[in-house]
Amino acid sequence: MADADIRNDIYVLALQNAVKHKAVPRAGAILGSVMGTHPELRAKVKEINAILPEILAEVEALSPEQREEKLMALDPEAIGKMHEKKERSHELPDLPDSENGVIMRFAPNPSGPLHLGHARASVLNDYYVKKYGGKFYYRVEDTDPKRVDPAAYEMVIEDLKWLGIGITDVIYQSDRFEIYYDYARELIKIGGAYMCTCDNNEFREKKLKKIPCPCRDISVEENLKRFEDMLAGKYAEGEITLRIKTDISHPDPAVRDFAAMRVLTSTPHPRKPGVFVFPLMNFSVVIDDHLLGMTHVIRGKDHIANTRRQEYIYNYFGWKMPHFYHYGRMSIAGLELSTSGMRKGINEGLYTGWDDIHLGTLRALARRGIQPEAVRAATIDIGMGDTDISFSWENLFAQNKAVIDAGADRYFFVPDAVEVDIAGAQNTQAHAPIYPNQPERGDRLLSFTGKVLLPKAEMEIGRMLRLKDLFNIKVTGVNTAEYAGNSLADARSSKAAIVQWLPAEMAVPCSLLMPEGISEGFCEPAVLGYAGKIVQFERIGFSKIDAVKDGKVIAYFTHR
Repeated sequence: MADADIRNDIYVLALQNAVKHKAVPRAGAILGSVMGTHPELRAKVKEINAILPEILAEVEALSPEQREEKLMALDPEAIGKMHEKKERSHELPDLPDSENGVIMRFAPNPSGPLHLGHARASVLNDYYVKKYGGKFYYRVEDTDPKRVDPAAYEMVIEDLKWLGIGITDVIYQSDRFEIYYDYARELIKIGGAYMCTCDNNEFREKKLKKIPCPCRDISVEENLKRFEDMLAGKYAEGEITLRIKTDISHPDPAVRDFAAMRVLTSTPHPRKPGVFVFPLMNFSVVIDDHLLGMTHVIRGKDHIANTRRQEYIYNYFGWKMPHFYHYGRMSIAGLELSTSGMRKGINEGLYTGWDDIHLGTLRALARRGIQPEAVRAATIDIGMGDTDISFSWENLFAQNKAVIDAGADRYFFVPDAVEVDIAGAQNTQAHAPIYPNQPERGDRLLSFTGKVLLPKAEMEIGRMLRLKDLFNIKVTGVNTAEYAGNSLADARSSKAAIVQWLPAEMAVPCSLLMPEGISEGFCEPAVLGYAGKIVQFERIGFSKIDAVKDGKVIAYFTHR
């Protein structure tokens, strides 16, 4: 193989790698590819190593769009394969006893809007209902008034609609108190529960020592009387508790005679202000799962102890338990997920609201341009294994890019802009594509008349820059530069950075809200027409145009 051919092959491999991974490859990666493609060249490793830095420097000098253009010209088949939409197989394991459909549920407390952790539970359950057919209930578990935010009733429904969850029906547990009271009476009658009037601290000490509570042995008649007295308001908060009779020697203290119903008068319920006897989750969940016919329950493994508790109630009533699956914990770095923590931050002015981009709520993701399809795909990729994992932002961003890239027009945003006089250049007009390699979408016409806005960080005296889709300049001062020709070869040989720019006379003020802070700058006037849409600011990344106010663009950074 001639030396020119070898160099060309290496250049194509470097371009392929750079286009695929959106970054300039390391020399070792390209050398490995060359040896794999042309094993006969192993004897020329020294010569190849000698020319690799020069080739990689050429690739580095190109913008991502220019790399694609080069690769298209040299190897159109390779670029075509890269841009093929690959159908990914997002498959979860089959569920047993699903041939006649499934009945599943998503059952959060209405304490605030949904976040990424909720997305996992709702999407996994929804996946199976859509796969097998059946019913999917959104069950509002609002039997603890201390954990109810009245605004969340509507917010959660809005979030589920955004996420594309196919809810069959909405069930409010606060509409079902009489049902829970009836089943509590039945459980007392069959000896599965008792009314405990012990001091809570004393009961806790006995439980830890595996000592039965004396209330355990009172008669059914006395238990029923205490229960009716509780409903009649004869007991104050903390004076009486309905307990499920379990194994007092159970290895897990949390399972031993756990609480099922209590009196709570300090916090009125927003939907049922006259109610003061409330079932606890482990009781109401079993009643509803049975009555609604749940076939399968998918929830986090922090509920494993709850499943052990709930099994006692199923056994007392002789009910068949659903199939339970408990997925591992998912840590999410960099975002506040605690509802109480988020609310505290909002109240203190740390966050602007539930859709602040520093939060992990679905509405915060939506505001910054993350699409529901991407959240669903990333969640299904995670699956429902019981191993604890860290949430992959890279995977979510990759899924999102696959959704938004084709519809995101390209524009320039110049952060921390300085006005630069360019000497020696004639007035001209740049034709920048709205979308690379799709000329049918048109060009952006940017007029050069002597002054441009450039990022301040690029203005290093003596440095050569390539103004994208325009020409080369050499920086001569803080606000001055001189024309340095139009040769791409010169730009490459000088390792000139390819930078975005704007005509000084047509720039529009733009604030780009990023995770680390606000980047003030300017963008192209056409961006004024993109409110509510996503664009790609070249060299910056995808951004959602949140609003246009008084001729100024407010944008939220999505991801690169």
